[in-house]
Amino acid sequence: MSDNAPAAPGTPVPYDAVVLAGGAARRLGGADKPGLRVGGRALIDRVLAACAGAGTTVVVAARRPTARPVRWTREEPPGAGPVAALDAGLRLTTAEHTVVLSADLPFLQPATLRRLLTVLRETGADGALLTDADGRDQPLVAAYRTAALRRVLAALAAGPDGLTGLPLRRLTGALSLTRVPDPLASFDCDTWDDLVNARARIREHGHVLDEWISAVKNELGIDLDVDTGALLDLARDAAHGVARPAAPLTTFLVGYAAAQGEGGPEAVAEAARKAAALALRWEEENNGGGKNNGGGKENSGGPSAPDAG
Repeated sequence: MSDNAPAAPGTPVPYDAVVLAGGAARRLGGADKPGLRVGGRALIDRVLAACAGAGTTVVVAARRPTARPVRWTREEPPGAGPVAALDAGLRLTTAEHTVVLSADLPFLQPATLRRLLTVLRETGADGALLTDADGRDQPLVAAYRTAALRRVLAALAAGPDGLTGLPLRRLTGALSLTRVPDPLASFDCDTWDDLVNARARIREHGHVLDEWISAVKNELGIDLDVDTGALLDLARDAAHGVARPAAPLTTFLVGYAAAQGEGGPEAVAEAARKAAALALRWEEENNGGGKNNGGGKENSGGPSAPDAG
């Protein structure tokens, strides 16, 4: 889509992604930073999940197992720095817009990238990047116009020393940039303290459930958004109205039933609705509410309802 034909508001912006994952991690004692885990997932896999909407995802680093397929490349020579790495990754992209990311962003979300791309499209700048809690630019959490990146990279490569060892500010200093404050999404794990803080944050009450559900879906290869609140209400009703072990078993059966049907969020919602209604009927019987419509006594000849536990 050209800049002369703006898309309707809310239209997703197509993009490719370049993930730089080959740094030396000196402040981590040379540890394999992309492979360090937060919430049971490697940092690089968390970043790759955030940019899953990219047409092409290129990771600039030595090959390693990842949660989803990507294209791999290396800067020349290996270890030549982030500008050289970006140049190598950009050679494998074709989209008009490129998201450039480091591999150590534990809280990056797809919505963040959509916001950066929307800002980029609406402002006409060369790039839109996040700023951290201290207001510092984070050029490796950013969306750029691919042509602008290539133009500046070509000019830098023509210099006496080429791209090797150049700091990112040599690249970004030649671009027109828009800043988007986001202390959380821009948080990166440069030190062991950063890693400890990230692991602690996802276990806070307000975040742990969403983090856990995201991790499970990633582990199982499930791309499905469902009403978590409805499933929790169902589990509560089953535990209260039937028996405590009924809660996990019932939610499992709801998922199985949805998979047997259409398999989408609507199928999950419908199966959960039916199971919740059944649990409420069981609770009514347990509470002596199961009178027959004729006003007579309950049928006491059959088996009694299970203990509510």
